[in-house]
Amino acid sequence: MAETTPGRRERKKAQTRQALADAALRLFTERGFDNVGVREVAEAADVSLSTLFKHFPSKEALVFDLDADVESALVAAVRDRAPGQSALHALRDHMVHTHAAVRADDPFFVLVDSTPALRDYARHMWTRHEKALAATLAEATGLAPDDLAVTGLARFALEARSLAHASDDPARAMGDLFALLEQGWGATALARQGDHTGRDG
Repeated sequence: MAETTPGRRERKKAQTRQALADAALRLFTERGFDNVGVREVAEAADVSLSTLFKHFPSKEALVFDLDADVESALVAAVRDRAPGQSALHALRDHMVHTHAAVRADDPFFVLVDSTPALRDYARHMWTRHEKALAATLAEATGLAPDDLAVTGLARFALEARSLAHASDDPARAMGDLFALLEQGWGATALARQGDHTGRDG
């Protein structure tokens, strides 16, 4: 059976998007994000500037072409969790696994970490997923989408990403952060040292 026109069209769009993302990362890595214009990226991918903006709304978005995939993976981690596994543990395992693959010398992470505009965009990108994650957590737990337990877990999980990424061992740091959430302050080494606040010298 002949392939449908919509199928060919979608494949072409995906190829164009990938070509733009690849060209952007190559140019930004070689010359620095601030030293490359979007027109240069379009030319390197052999497309028009208007085509570039049909796929990416901003220069920063060119670097984060997997934004939608990140959100889909977060949602799937909770929605498709193993039978008997809690939503909290499913989300923890996903975040730990995601950060286990992070390498400090990866050109992508080096570029983002060295560019303030990209660091800010990355942080906002992750927090944009909060609503979708909270809705999935609500569905999984039977709580209301605006329940503090649901919104708090979604916010914590997404904010924890920047703390873990700054660690020498991102996966371990993510696991420790979720342990803090699950077990509370009393399980930490600082709590065991005692609280001397307010004691006379």
